[in-house]
Amino acid sequence: MALNSAVTADGHEIGRAQAVQAEAAKIEPSADMNPILLKPEGERRTQVVVLGKVLGSMSAAEYHQYKPQLRQIVSDALTRLRSRYELIVIEGAGSPAEINLKERDLVNMFVARLVNAPVLLVGDIDRGGVFASFVGTMELLEPEERALIRGFVVNKFRGDRALLEPGLEFLSQRTGVPVAGVVPYISNLRIADEDSLSLESRMNSRKPEANSIDIAVVCLPRISNYDDIQPLEHIPGVAVRFVASPEEVGTADLLILPGSKTTLNDLAWVRSTGFADLILDRARSGRFVLGLCGGCQMLGQSITDPAGVESSANYGEGLNLLPIKTCFAATKITAQVTFRIRREGFWGDLAADNLKGYEIHMGVAEPSAASVAPFEITSRNGAPVHMVDGAADETGTVMGTMIHGLFENEEIREKVIASLRKRKGLPESSPLAAVNFGPANFASANKDAEYDRLAKVVRANLDFSLISKECGIDPEILCAEERVQTEPVTISEGQS
Repeated sequence: MALNSAVTADGHEIGRAQAVQAEAAKIEPSADMNPILLKPEGERRTQVVVLGKVLGSMSAAEYHQYKPQLRQIVSDALTRLRSRYELIVIEGAGSPAEINLKERDLVNMFVARLVNAPVLLVGDIDRGGVFASFVGTMELLEPEERALIRGFVVNKFRGDRALLEPGLEFLSQRTGVPVAGVVPYISNLRIADEDSLSLESRMNSRKPEANSIDIAVVCLPRISNYDDIQPLEHIPGVAVRFVASPEEVGTADLLILPGSKTTLNDLAWVRSTGFADLILDRARSGRFVLGLCGGCQMLGQSITDPAGVESSANYGEGLNLLPIKTCFAATKITAQVTFRIRREGFWGDLAADNLKGYEIHMGVAEPSAASVAPFEITSRNGAPVHMVDGAADETGTVMGTMIHGLFENEEIREKVIASLRKRKGLPESSPLAAVNFGPANFASANKDAEYDRLAKVVRANLDFSLISKECGIDPEILCAEERVQTEPVTISEGQS
């Protein structure tokens, strides 16, 4: 369940976490790695994506009833993966001891029991109560499920491990299960976030300093793919703030209206909170506003959803800052794209081709004329196309695009910051950190360095002799300093 998603090379939508894990392993992500993705549309409804394509929108009760029909899909996806790879790492979701949902479990012990997989139980100590969580989980598991638990891992530990030892010893004695490791908290890890939980610590938390660029991002109730912003967060001299009220925006150099899973509902929220008035004032005064995907649609003239694809509302007036109209359709567009810049914008006179990004949207935003579109999409999932994208106002200070991953392109990222610095009277040159994320660029050395930084910490703090024994793999392979690509190995039934 996540609103940060990614697109595979063949145009299937999967969760960001699975795309990141595949990328770290230097393999192409596939829909089999995330056979079921839930994208919440409200407190009690979710869009259900099966094998990368939208199945439909369901209430919580409807989805719960439908779960048994999805079990075979999960099983088949796992079978296909096991035929291709030597080792499969199965990630659970939430707690494996949700007793109210256990009868129709799809993601935790159901999958572990399906292939008799050894299980590591991981607890986030940063949120408190980790020992109670471990012991309580073991108490609530069935005997055959408890037998699969081979180790505990404490995650995000801060402080002196020696002070933790008495608790670790008690845990092992109480449960009979060893502690497989304690992974310390890693600050400023530049790896794309999975979901909105990571926003809690970033709400208006990074205050702009003197002579820095201040970027404010509207934290919509159903914000999605906000990892679009992450490449900007680690640039020296740039402060990125997620804001929940217009008062927090202040004199931000750039205001970003991000993507939304329920665009019309979030547009109503933008109006009710006063953000709409603030955005209109910024546009009138010539201050930069950027809309990404759903945010682009909100900046347009109108949004129609005749079939109720995304919400119960069928029509909404946009903020009328961009000459585009949006209509929602039943078929979701999911594609990796290449694109080029057609006209000047935040990036000044940058002329760039072969830029990379991706599309995930059900609403098609049509500009009133091709001349207002800042981008042209030149390929979708490898097939050549010629399609204009997005729109800009006459001054070029208000702009929108349906393309995700804009700032993963170093050329755009650097030009935008340079343009904002020039507008603020600062030197255009700045020691920018070249940071790349997301599935758009699989060859970024800087991104590899972040994965390797995480791997080094994990390697030093987990008991790989225990883990390798459970997996039936040579510990020297699991602990190798260099990540080596090998040919896929077909494994026999019963291995996992």
